[in-house]
Amino acid sequence: MASELIVNVTFNETRIAFLENGVLVEFFIEKKNDNSMVGNIYKGKVVRIVPGMDAAFVDVGLERSAFLYVGDIILDKMMYEEFENSGFPVEFSERIEGVLEEGQELIVQVSREPIGQKGTRVTSKVTLPGRFLVLMLGTQHIGVSRRIEQEEERKKLAAILKEMCPEGFGLIARTASEGKTKDELTGDFNFLKRIWESIQDKAKNMGAPSILHQDLGIIFRAIRDLHSHNLKNIVVDDPSVFEKVREFLKEYLPEEGCEVSYFNEKDPIFEVYGIEIEIAKLLQKKIWLKSGGYIVFDYTEALTVIDVNTGRYLGRKDLEDTILRTNLEAIKEIAYQIRLRNIGGIIIVDFIDMERKESREMVFQALVDTLKKDRIKTFAYPISEIGLVQITRKRTRDNIVTLLTEVCPNCDGAGYIKSKYTVCYEVLRELRSFCKKDEGKKINVYLSPEVASLLYEEEKSSIEYIENTYKTKINIIAHSEFSIDRFQVEGVR
Repeated sequence: MASELIVNVTFNETRIAFLENGVLVEFFIEKKNDNSMVGNIYKGKVVRIVPGMDAAFVDVGLERSAFLYVGDIILDKMMYEEFENSGFPVEFSERIEGVLEEGQELIVQVSREPIGQKGTRVTSKVTLPGRFLVLMLGTQHIGVSRRIEQEEERKKLAAILKEMCPEGFGLIARTASEGKTKDELTGDFNFLKRIWESIQDKAKNMGAPSILHQDLGIIFRAIRDLHSHNLKNIVVDDPSVFEKVREFLKEYLPEEGCEVSYFNEKDPIFEVYGIEIEIAKLLQKKIWLKSGGYIVFDYTEALTVIDVNTGRYLGRKDLEDTILRTNLEAIKEIAYQIRLRNIGGIIIVDFIDMERKESREMVFQALVDTLKKDRIKTFAYPISEIGLVQITRKRTRDNIVTLLTEVCPNCDGAGYIKSKYTVCYEVLRELRSFCKKDEGKKINVYLSPEVASLLYEEEKSSIEYIENTYKTKINIIAHSEFSIDRFQVEGVR
């Protein structure tokens, strides 16, 4: 299927929409002041060892020290020999105390940006992605993209990589390597190897902390990572960015047949392509299915929960058939939304309970097959007896909903606010308490129009009781700028 990238540049913000057959399937956004750090390589210094977590904190020059887990460490012999001799990284699997020490310098790569309260995560298992290959340091692993399905092609690529790969390196054939010749693959490997040699040279001559290699900007990363997904067209609405993309394609993807064009119409590019309305839908918690069922998304820092419901769908046969059809329809939308919203980490899907074992197996297999289309590594665990499925998806950055929103000042991120009735009775309790402490004073109550109306209409007798009992006068003052759960009680002299 034909794919295209639509690039919208607005001063200090860049938005990229990836369309397949005209349908938005992935969305990227980046502001000038928070460019992605994933893939950047630094020379860092260990500032703290945490034995209880088998981890260390490494100063790489960012605002906060980065987190390095012992399982992500490959120690470079050159670091111990102060770069006097050349050598290849050696992997360790010890406790953190036996691997690193405070003040030690090492090369690390950002594997995950700060997400919520979690800081930047780094690894010393450096990987460098190219057009066709991914170069890995300190491992002899040879791999082939799972998207290359023909066994004969997989064996051919694995044999070529094994032959060309020297000791101390590992290689993975990306999806774009399918059908490429040995010379093309060798050229890509040599290019990546030169990048690594340049990084090593910088590390010898620079102190820690310092940046050694910066990954491509968001636009060029998207082109690099998505060109193998039949990317045929790129449309850009900024003239200078258009020229940069055109030069990038000439140098990086000259034979791929991908066209770039400049969008110079009066209407906004995302409105012309129908993308703006789809972005607005990303913030919806409830997604309706064509049958009348629906799914609901709830987010926490640790996981995402997706609930499937039959809604208005009645089915044509028995209840089990209705439930099965709803669950199967929900799978397509769930997989689509996970990819589009870039939901990562642990995802729990609460399917509607199914009585028959064969129904549960059918739903699980359909989910597994659908998730294979996701270019991000995703794994589903078998469905439980109560209809729960756990999905894990690699997370390297915040999901789109987090990037587009901020915590609601009224509900403090809870997703709920108090009802007008709850606030009404809070006001009455506050009034009675206030009067007990300061009897005889006049009182002004500032509150939202909704709660004010409730006090006037349904709780007028309660106000009169407080006035008579405590010999006071209560003025109800509605303020349109007050949210429902906000009110203020003050005495008047």
